Amino acid sequence: MKVKDFNVSSAERAWQAFQRSIGVAAIHTPKEYERAVALTNRLLDVVGEDESHPLAGLLDLVGELVAAYEAREQPLPDAAPGEVLRLLMEQNGLTQTDLRQELGGQPVVSAVLNGKRTINARQAKALAARFKVSPAVFL
Repeated sequence: MKVKDFNVSSAERAWQAFQRSIGVAAIHTPKEYERAVALTNRLLDVVGEDESHPLAGLLDLVGELVAAYEAREQPLPDAAPGEVLRLLMEQNGLTQTDLRQELGGQPVVSAVLNGKRTINARQAKALAARFKVSPAVFL
């Protein structure tokens, strides 16, 4: 589609329907942030790690909105997901064994902390729920 073929009125109707449907289009307040994180979690349930899923692009978009809000309002150090996990474990007095349920066993926790394994979408969601942060910090 060429830009000149862009139908503004159709886009406006679609955008309004989209906003009503998902309840968030931009994140400016803590309440909008909570809705966006809930949407991210729901999309993670549906999309998982399937990058070819029809909603994968929406998951990416909402994840970027959440990450931008967090960078503005709750800046995290620029760190790898395993380093963030290590910091959260230290702050909460947790051991590798304490996270075996979220990550799938103590050896998996060890591999993530040592950078030998990445955190998948399911694990990110479980860790986010445990630490009350966005799943985006682990992806």
